[in-house]
Amino acid sequence: MSERHLHSTNPAPATTIYNVAADSGKNNNSDPPIIHIAAAIITNSDGQMLVVRKRNSHAFIQPGGKINPGETPLEALKRELHEELRCKPIRTQFRGDFSAPALNEPGHIVQAAIYHVDIDGPVTPAAEIEQIAWIDPAHPGNCPLALLTRDFVLPLARLG
Repeated sequence: MSERHLHSTNPAPATTIYNVAADSGKNNNSDPPIIHIAAAIITNSDGQMLVVRKRNSHAFIQPGGKINPGETPLEALKRELHEELRCKPIRTQFRGDFSAPALNEPGHIVQAAIYHVDIDGPVTPAAEIEQIAWIDPAHPGNCPLALLTRDFVLPLARLG
């Protein structure tokens, strides 16, 4: 379930894309609460993308997690990858900010800073990660995916 030298390739320049409908920059009582996260696109040498499933969740998401107060998105991502997968990023490239309904917190929106990440070393599920899977971004099959992954991350992963 692990691979030694996982990598990603990304010849395209970083692009920032916003889902304006999900986060207008203000949060009044009628707006859904926003959860700020950092998430990774990690691909292996076969072009497959890593997705994870948390304990008590039905669908797969990107590795990563919530940004703590005082943390940058990149600091949060590095911390989360170490805590959840026991891996270390060796290169990162910011791919954009994206919003979608939260998978595990109904009525919330996730605002995700997405990075393409190269890692060195094995991927070992830890903490709340129950399962990992390597999927083909062009043909994910019947793997249940969070909306953020399905609608935004898979197209980014297909770009490389």
